[in-house]
Amino acid sequence: MTYTRKLALHTWTLDTTPLADLLRIVRAVGWNAVELRRLDFIRAGERGESAAQVIDLVKASALPVACVGVEPGWLWGQGAERARLLTVFAEQCERARALGAATVMSPVDRGRGDAGEAAASVREVGDIAARHGVKLAVEFNCLAEQINTLERMREVMTRAAHPACGLLLDTYHLGRSGADLRAIEDVAAEEIAYVQYSDVPRTGLEPGKALDRLPPGQGGVPFKEIFGVLAGKRYAGYLSYEAPNPSAWARPATDVAREAREATLAVLP
Repeated sequence: MTYTRKLALHTWTLDTTPLADLLRIVRAVGWNAVELRRLDFIRAGERGESAAQVIDLVKASALPVACVGVEPGWLWGQGAERARLLTVFAEQCERARALGAATVMSPVDRGRGDAGEAAASVREVGDIAARHGVKLAVEFNCLAEQINTLERMREVMTRAAHPACGLLLDTYHLGRSGADLRAIEDVAAEEIAYVQYSDVPRTGLEPGKALDRLPPGQGGVPFKEIFGVLAGKRYAGYLSYEAPNPSAWARPATDVAREAREATLAVLP
């Protein structure tokens, strides 16, 4: 399995770059696709632009869309807020389909709650995703209070057992949560819905801080081994580079995008 044609750049990586410029840079540097956030649509709305205009802009770039993010909070949300979040979820699924993306993603909630309720929520949003013809990838967060490890995320997803839902494996959260290669090897191929990646600094990690992500090779993540495991499982989806970092945002976006792609190519199997 080769991933040289399946590399996406997440818009958070170039957060301070306007979307139109970002799309141009991503394509010019040689990335194969882009990953969009819910925030990209919100910011466009604040500028008076419609979602349809965002979709047209992305389509005009001729860049495939690897994934579209949804708004988190639905896992344990209640009442009117939950209803709003489910509406947003469906909206993002519809936008993903309009952009030709097969996947939507969501991080877990940051707080605590009942695991059974979390599984039921996954099934509920899984039904929404299935109706729109997309698959949901759910990401554990190493900084969350409860679902902060691969093991805990797998427990919820196993209980949910929804065919339109799977795991999002992010090397940053895997690294910071202490997951070793054996834990990744234990994940069945059919469990994996999507992959994001960035490196974890070897030193200077701060509790609660996650805007310190680096290109492969600049931290401690064993990328060659992890990507080798994914290749062995015949994971055929995108690898999305998600590396928010204020020091990167202060640099020319083209340099950041090029450096990251070259660093990625150096560790691919």
